[in-house]
This record gives sequence, structure tokens and C-alpha cells, in this order.
Amino acid sequence: MTSGHLLIIACGAGPAADLDRLIAVAHRHSWTTAVAATAAALHFIDTTALERLTGSRVRSDFRWSEPQQGGRALPPVDALIIAPTTANTVAKLSLGIADTYALTLAAEMIGRGVPTVVVPFANSAFASREPFARAVASLRGEGVHVMSGRSAGWEPHAPGTGPEAQTAFPWEAAFLAASAMAERRLP
Repeated sequence: MTSGHLLIIACGAGPAADLDRLIAVAHRHSWTTAVAATAAALHFIDTTALERLTGSRVRSDFRWSEPQQGGRALPPVDALIIAPTTANTVAKLSLGIADTYALTLAAEMIGRGVPTVVVPFANSAFASREPFARAVASLRGEGVHVMSGRSAGWEPHAPGTGPEAQTAFPWEAAFLAASAMAERRLP
């Protein structure tokens, strides 16, 4: 797909501080972008900088504070990337729990069949647990591309090595996967 609109949902994990890297990749491919964030992600991101880059507000709640912003502010979404995704969000998303704006938005996009890529930033202790493996399998069963494991090109990092893993976070690979999924979706 030569251009499209990418919705990014960021969770509260170290790589969220580098979200501008994903936006830059999308813009190089002539895609527009918008960002939604979990409450925890707001501690990692620079909302003002991201709003400048995307041209739209970073949303983290169901309501706009400004009355003139009423209604839906997002254009049609061609692809969704949820990254970085915490183990908690992977689990909740797989179970259909939509108790936050970000989870509600993600659940709706997946339900609408929007091409979705999830990139967990979970250490190997979390990722080795059966609930995480079930959650990943469940999301994959719904057609979500979960970049987790050797075959997916992104493996969980060892506990305590998050800062090193953050520098290698696969922003470009996530975009290319989402873009390819969107391309296959075209009539």
C-alpha cells in the first residue's frame, strides 16, 4: 500500500519513548498517523512532540476536554499497530477486556477487521508463562499479527535487560508487516 492511515496504540513500556521512530517510518512511506496511549504510556511519551509529528491529538481517554472537538476525530484506519504492548495488555486484549480507551479502540479495530500488528515488550519471564502463550495464540487466531518469538523476528528479552532491548525494538518491521496486511486487504 503506497499510502494509508496508521493508528498507533502505545502502552506503558520503555520503547514508547521512541514512538517517533515508528511515525517517521510511516511518514517515509506516505502514511498519515495518529496516536492513542494507555494512561501508563503517558509517563513515557512526549505528547506535544507526537502531536506535532502526527498533526492530531494523542488520545488517552474517551472524551475530549475541549467542547469543539466533539465527535469522532480519527479518520478511517487502514492499519493498527499496538506497540509497545505490555504483557498485561496482550492478556486483556485476547480476553476481550475493554476497560480503557486504548483497549476499547483496539478491540473495535480488530473486530472491524483492521489489519493489526501487536509488538509485545515483555521479558522472557512473562512470555514463558502459559497465560501469555494462550493470549498470543488467541490473538493470532483472530488474524492479529503478533510479533513475538523467533519465527516472528522479535523475542522477549531477559529480565533486567529492557533498556538494551528497547534500542532494538522492531519499529520498521512492525510498520512493514502492517502495511503488507493492509495491501492484502484491498479489493
